[in-house]
Amino acid sequence: MQTINVKIEKVINNSYEIEIGYDMFEKLVDDIKHKIVPNVYRYAIITDSNVAALYGYRLFELMKKQGFNVDIYSIPAGEKSKTRENKAEIEDKMLEAGFRKDSCIIALGGGVVTDLAGFLAATYCRGIPVINYATTFLAAADASIGGKTAVDTPLATNMIGLIVQPQKVYIDLKTWETLDDAQIENGLSETIKHACIADADFFEYLNANIDVIKERGRSDKRYIDMLEYICRKNIEIKYNVVTQDEQEDGLREVLNLGHTVGRAIEAASKYEISHGNAVSLGMVAQVLLGYNRGYVTDKQKDRVIEIYNKAGLPVTLNEKVKIENILDKMYADKKVRKGKIKFVFQKGIGDMMVFGERFSDTVEKNEIEEALKKMM
Repeated sequence: MQTINVKIEKVINNSYEIEIGYDMFEKLVDDIKHKIVPNVYRYAIITDSNVAALYGYRLFELMKKQGFNVDIYSIPAGEKSKTRENKAEIEDKMLEAGFRKDSCIIALGGGVVTDLAGFLAATYCRGIPVINYATTFLAAADASIGGKTAVDTPLATNMIGLIVQPQKVYIDLKTWETLDDAQIENGLSETIKHACIADADFFEYLNANIDVIKERGRSDKRYIDMLEYICRKNIEIKYNVVTQDEQEDGLREVLNLGHTVGRAIEAASKYEISHGNAVSLGMVAQVLLGYNRGYVTDKQKDRVIEIYNKAGLPVTLNEKVKIENILDKMYADKKVRKGKIKFVFQKGIGDMMVFGERFSDTVEKNEIEEALKKMM
């Protein structure tokens, strides 16, 4: 018998830029001209049906006029499109069109697009580069940054995917002018979550300015400065975590605050409930559980629930989503260990609980059920 030791050691630099601006297509094209991603022959814009009509074909034509070899692929808008089947369909179209290793994907859209397109890029030809161009508040706050990519299945949300960092992220505040109230509220949901995790002052800022933040269609400097500030705070909070734990081995668990119940609600509703609405409900559930365990005071609990309500987000469960279905879906959460559901909890407002060397703790099914019943 002979043993051969295959020694592979790498030092990998996954650093990249996140640029916040207003009407950034020309900047994107200029960056591509200056080889932001080297050795690329072809570009695939991946978007959804809503964004394609608003922005996708404009970017496609702009790149064509500049002499780039580019195609555009669109999926139906909505969380229900973030599937293995849609990923495979685009892959087959790209293969048929002749896309190979010298290709780059531009993910133009919200979280559904950046999740699916990032996962596709990570697996296509065993990995090609991706640029994220976020067009929604939710994508700017969460999905376009951090490197998480995934698709959903009928059994679970975001369980099939990879962590792979983009080449660059563009956050275009002009695209927010075409967002409806529900999409602004979705972004606020993750933003409030970030404040609960790490920044009590940011929580107070959001509480004082939510009504102004929700004013869509404005382009005056004060409003743009406010949106830029919110984007920067989201990025600072998220990257203070991600840079310490890129692969979610420990600290990065805290970014799942509110998501254990939230993702289960999304799946139990068959994605009729949006991600932001589901996270809002998940945040209410965890703060009720946290209050019962002494992690937050009664006043802090009420303030978290009140700010979500003030943002126009749900804080009570609709009877259409059954508690037993939510509990069933929770066992598909990636934090489940040895059949036990794990939760991360905020500590007051602006800090997180630590349990020994972990940031999550086991919660019994009856505890969760009691909290959900209070939300009905």
